[in-house]
Amino acid sequence: MKALIIKRLLILIPMLLVVSLMVSLLMSLAPGDPVSQFEMMPDVDAEYLQRLRQEFGLDQPWYMQYFHWLGQVLPFSYHPDAASFWQRFDFRPNFGFSYYYRTEVWDLLVQRMPATILLSLTSLVLAWVIAIPLGVLAAIYKDSIFDRISQMLAYAALSIPEFFLALLALVFAAKTGWFPIGGFTSVEHDFLSPWGRFLDIAHHLLLPTIVLGIGGVAGVMRIMRANFLDNIRSEYVVTARAKGLAEGAVMFRHVFRNAINPLITAAGFAFSSILSGALLVEIVMNYPGIGQLVYNALLQQDAFVVQASVLMSVIMLMIGNLLADIALAMNDPRIRYD
Repeated sequence: MKALIIKRLLILIPMLLVVSLMVSLLMSLAPGDPVSQFEMMPDVDAEYLQRLRQEFGLDQPWYMQYFHWLGQVLPFSYHPDAASFWQRFDFRPNFGFSYYYRTEVWDLLVQRMPATILLSLTSLVLAWVIAIPLGVLAAIYKDSIFDRISQMLAYAALSIPEFFLALLALVFAAKTGWFPIGGFTSVEHDFLSPWGRFLDIAHHLLLPTIVLGIGGVAGVMRIMRANFLDNIRSEYVVTARAKGLAEGAVMFRHVFRNAINPLITAAGFAFSSILSGALLVEIVMNYPGIGQLVYNALLQQDAFVVQASVLMSVIMLMIGNLLADIALAMNDPRIRYD
């Protein structure tokens, strides 16, 4: 297991370099630059715009900009003039400066990443808690009325786009006034008690979680049903029943543990959907996460924000796959990585 972890961490380094290089190249192919939006203003001097391009290095070729950015990303820097010994060492990554938000990119990620991670995790947990029991029951009672109704609802949920569900959720929140429209916290969040802050975040998180979780419920339920049916027909199930094991022990101690393995693998890839899966929901529901941040950065050609966000998505994907492999080995004794 230790060799697997070390190998994955070593693979992560060249992968991040290749991904960041591709993102930098694609951003350079887009027409204009972050300063181009000011050219439409008649009161802005052309010489001032040229000085801005020189200051930010936008007048250089894209590969020079990339290597300059890469040189400052390393998460270690030394400040010999600092007051104390520990302040001389700075381990904070420097992903550059955001032209659009006028702040450090790392500060933006620190502000937005918790909201998106929390939204993705809660929607994933909601989907699993609802979908796994439904999939197991649909497989046990195959071709029953419950099975047919659950499959019909699953296909209906898969056919409805997430942005449409987000619009319906906004209309429901506006009509009833039961839920806030947008945001991660309320204005008085800092003045609440710890329990009040928790309830405030949960109140803002409920509707986006339901919108993201509905599609996940349908997909996980169909996968669980199919895997459960495949394992029911296996020879080890016949052997377990021939030994006189109770039906509940056969279904949940043997069949369930084998049927859930593909879902554990899929859960690792769920970390990569932090950007893609929540993007439309965050935009439509005005949820302040990474997806909304990347969308605005793409519109404004804020390359440093896009590069840093994509790198964080790749890191989360690798970490998710590693955790999924470890969970598979813990769930199934037949799986070993030695």
